[in-house]
Amino acid sequence: MLGAIMQPTYLPWCGYFDLIDSVDIFVFLDDVKLEKSSWQTRNRVKSANGEIMLTVPVSTPKGRMEAKINKTPISSHAPWRKKHLKTLVACYQKAPFFKEVFPFLEDLINQPESQLSSLNTKIIKAISHRLGINTEFVLSSELNEISGVKDERLVSICQQLGISHYLSPVGSADYLEKESPGGAVSKAGITLSYQSFTHPTYTQLYGDFDSHLAAIDLLFNCGFEQSIKLIRSGSDRGKLIS
Repeated sequence: MLGAIMQPTYLPWCGYFDLIDSVDIFVFLDDVKLEKSSWQTRNRVKSANGEIMLTVPVSTPKGRMEAKINKTPISSHAPWRKKHLKTLVACYQKAPFFKEVFPFLEDLINQPESQLSSLNTKIIKAISHRLGINTEFVLSSELNEISGVKDERLVSICQQLGISHYLSPVGSADYLEKESPGGAVSKAGITLSYQSFTHPTYTQLYGDFDSHLAAIDLLFNCGFEQSIKLIRSGSDRGKLIS
């Protein structure tokens, strides 16, 4: 079984959804430490004046070094939902598929989620479903007897779920193979491959194309039906980098 493991991010980019679409089972790695200034709490959209960062404010009274993603509450003091939705209207109200996409996102963002992980996973699952992606989702925090850190933790998750082929983002190669080719994943007899994804280009508002924005930029400009076609056009699944 082919699987991938990733931390749940806020409004992920297109490559995140390609990774989900490429595997049989996708594990949200939600019981690890929240990284400072990470994509778990923020992402970028495009405006007439350049890129804007949408950030979910979180409460970490013991400091981010002690906070786990699934234990991180969203700050109740900042009106971030209203701010994010107002920004999306300002940025995309003239986009071709605004009327199709905005009510969908408005409903998701306005969900009364109090935890960061719950917010992110709910948004990711909903977008995936709307795109027609049928991958199975699992939370690492709901698995029993998971052990180890870094690549050893990934191995533990794979073994418990019966994942025999692990698909990793290319950016994770440095720590996966720090000690030896394939690291703990290959040593455990699990096939290791790296995602091969080329970001698709499409017509955006506001001039030249900007890559690696939140995938909602693609949704607003191209709609759900065309978006999944474009995401899949950038995926080279017959040529996984081993």
